[in-house]
Amino acid sequence: MESTKRPLPGVRLDYYAGHLVVPGCEWHISPLDRSYFINHNTRTTSWKKPKRERPVGSLTPECIIEGHSKYIWNLAYLKASCNVLSTSEDGSIRQWKRDGEPVGKPWHGDGGGICTMTISPDKTVVVCGSQDGRLRLWNIKEGSMIGQPWKGHDATVRSLDWSPDALEIASGSQDGTIRRWNPDTGRQIAPPIKTRHGWVKAVKYSPQGDKFINGGDGAICVWSRDGKLLIEINGHDKTVMSLCWSKDGAHIFSGSVDDTIRKWRAIDGKELAVLRGHTNNVRSLCLTPNERYIISASDDYSVRIWDLKTNQALGDPLLHDDRVTNVAMSPDGTFIASAGLDKKIYIWSLEAALERHQGADDGNPKLKATQPRVVRQPIVSSFISAHISR
Repeated sequence: MESTKRPLPGVRLDYYAGHLVVPGCEWHISPLDRSYFINHNTRTTSWKKPKRERPVGSLTPECIIEGHSKYIWNLAYLKASCNVLSTSEDGSIRQWKRDGEPVGKPWHGDGGGICTMTISPDKTVVVCGSQDGRLRLWNIKEGSMIGQPWKGHDATVRSLDWSPDALEIASGSQDGTIRRWNPDTGRQIAPPIKTRHGWVKAVKYSPQGDKFINGGDGAICVWSRDGKLLIEINGHDKTVMSLCWSKDGAHIFSGSVDDTIRKWRAIDGKELAVLRGHTNNVRSLCLTPNERYIISASDDYSVRIWDLKTNQALGDPLLHDDRVTNVAMSPDGTFIASAGLDKKIYIWSLEAALERHQGADDGNPKLKATQPRVVRQPIVSSFISAHISR
């Protein structure tokens, strides 16, 4: 069970040896309630979080987008334009072109950090879940909120999904419930489902729309469309953070705080594969359009590409400067977007990553590293942001 309480002064924050901020470094909180870091590699102590060194020749992103003033929680691609939507702890939603150019102005709600979102099947509307426990509907083209916030949850909304037939939205919250909503009215269409998860970290409708799944502490639960529990899938040792379905609805993929990705048979919950390689929490998953690869984002500062024929990671990790909270795949299968605590969106070429892996397998010399294009947008101060969001 997770807690929202702050750790006591003087406590070490990276509790497990495998969960170090950077290998050879420790993360502590001082009696002054401020984080500090002990670097055994350089024998120094600093208030500043150390950065993981990038291996020589490691792949660089096509573009790095900067603009959010706090960490980024969620990403989604728009199908027609391949633009990227991002939500952040700074309380804003932003839209970006692939080259990093912003589309319009940021959208600001008044519910605090925006932790999750899901886009309507016709790609015209996005619904977001915030720290105040409310859902807000936005017109993507206009960048304006539709109607009033939807009330129901008693705590932060952590997960959302829109049914394939567009008739309902499912939300999961830190209050331990799943609620389902009518997108046209903003009203709940059924009594809330009280889970045993504590926090409902993930919720996903099957591509066929006949069932949905959720994850958190404990088992993955598979529910019928009318809210009846069909099966519980056990196997992860710790909290399930992310879920996705295969297109045919036959398989479920899950990412967990136990550092693994697992593949399950949906009909009976049989475990089919365990993918190991991350050294910290796996926070986000997405499949490529051809379902040959699955992409993962982790607290170990990396994004990884996995071959689902071999269940092995391909090539070196794609590296961030901090923990990675979310990953999304462009609808055309060309680019990967990833973001997290470093407040940046990284755009990676899937083709370049696969070519680099193939080059390494062929024994080619190290490919020359290139500098990514960095696109920076003015960051609104927290003082101004607080007043804008009022």
